[in-house]
Amino acid sequence: MSITIEEQVRTEIEALHDFFVGWFTGALKTSSFDSGFLARFDPDFLLIPPAGIILSLAELSSGIKNTYDTNPDFRIAIRNVEIQRVLDNEIIATYEEWQRNALASTPPDNSRLATVIFKKREPLQWLHVHETWMPEAVQKTGPFDF
Repeated sequence: MSITIEEQVRTEIEALHDFFVGWFTGALKTSSFDSGFLARFDPDFLLIPPAGIILSLAELSSGIKNTYDTNPDFRIAIRNVEIQRVLDNEIIATYEEWQRNALASTPPDNSRLATVIFKKREPLQWLHVHETWMPEAVQKTGPFDF
């Protein structure tokens, strides 16, 4: 039985965010950085976080690498993954990322809506992510019970 594009996308989004939780909480070995993080990305990857700056893969990876084992209570829940377009070489999807106890964010319990472009490769490769804060009224209602 073959896995659907929807399942591939959801699995990859959840796996990367599981890495973040494991990295920030110190549950992973530091030797997992290249295979668990860097290997997932196209070299030309760009991230636009809610603050509206543009980060290259080198800038993002430097920031992530320096945050190992800095937040033992950090958690992420991924919700509402949706495929928006499947193109010849890319997949565009959206998802909600809910963070609990995110020490680097204000508020520490927050949520963001993300649009991701994946390169259609085996495995999928992250090419671009653009995040925006969820409306304050939505963030206040949570739930943050994960």
